[in-house]
Amino acid sequence: MRYTPAGLPALDMRLEHGSDVQEAGQTRQVKANLKAVALGSVAERLVQQPLGQEFRFTGFISSPRNSKQIVLHIQDFQHIS
Repeated sequence: MRYTPAGLPALDMRLEHGSDVQEAGQTRQVKANLKAVALGSVAERLVQQPLGQEFRFTGFISSPRNSKQIVLHIQDFQHIS
């Protein structure tokens, strides 16, 4: 966890996704690795969660200036049991 110049808690992380989907009658394996950031109380809650758990995140995707990467800005999350 880090703190912004304004003193807000911020958590930078990488999320991994893996699933199987049907496409054109065939099973396709989907894998993705995505940069993410959480701020404020969401960051404080998220930093307390154990690694390797499954979560559902909500938020928005942006692209930092002069970058070809995208970043998920997490606004909320819930544990998937």
